[in-house]
Amino acid sequence: MKLRFTKMHGLGNDFVVIDGISQRVRLSETRIRQLADRRFGVGCDQILLVEVPQNPDVDFRYRIFNADGSEVENCGNGARCFARFVSDRKLTGKRVIDVETAGGIMTLHLLNNGDVRVDMGAPRLEPEQVPFEATSRQATYTLDVAGESVDVSAVSMGNPHAVLLVENTASAPVEQLGPLLESHTAFPRRVNVGFMEVVSPQEINLRVYERGAGETLACGTGACAAVVAGRLRNLLDSNVKVNLPGGSLSIEWQGEGQPVLMSGPAATVFHGQVKL
Repeated sequence: MKLRFTKMHGLGNDFVVIDGISQRVRLSETRIRQLADRRFGVGCDQILLVEVPQNPDVDFRYRIFNADGSEVENCGNGARCFARFVSDRKLTGKRVIDVETAGGIMTLHLLNNGDVRVDMGAPRLEPEQVPFEATSRQATYTLDVAGESVDVSAVSMGNPHAVLLVENTASAPVEQLGPLLESHTAFPRRVNVGFMEVVSPQEINLRVYERGAGETLACGTGACAAVVAGRLRNLLDSNVKVNLPGGSLSIEWQGEGQPVLMSGPAATVFHGQVKL
């Protein structure tokens, strides 16, 4: 099977984006891993698939696959690349695009400065919505991780996130704690793990260990979850600059019941064709 694709990135979080509307696409777990392999394939953190929607009230179906072949509910950096892709490839002429994901419906806004703003919807905070094993909702939960107590916030942005506060992201134990928390039994579907350093009420530094991918240069849903967690702890204002290893995002959240708005860039690297 020959497959046309576009390599894109959002702040270094890189994707292979595939048009599943104008070409026939059959993606098995093996083929996904092959495409994502950085030595023997194209190489990426995730693969994004554009499909005809199942819901007639939206414009596209947006599917996300991790490098390990697993399909996940949501990806914020990917959503920005998705919007730029369908516009640049003339799949739509709209500036406001509604897409369905496994985590719900998202609205993508193409901005005049070239950035994309994503309405990520309201965060889900009840433990069963994350999902997270707890008897009641709290701003933070204490977990036993390899014999140590770790305080985390549990937030769903359509996909599960654990956010913990650190003094300095540069020295945060991402490689040690990340995989332990990702597979912690309190998160039955595994979890993305954010390490947040509060610089000021308007700015944070963040590193994210992503479920099924490891640490990435940027994570859009992770940035949203971190701001929500910080707001719930009364540490942050409603508009926050989030500095990730790959660059910065602007996140806005007015509070309970309100959607999280994420703004940032999306870039095309190259177009190609691969035989699988």
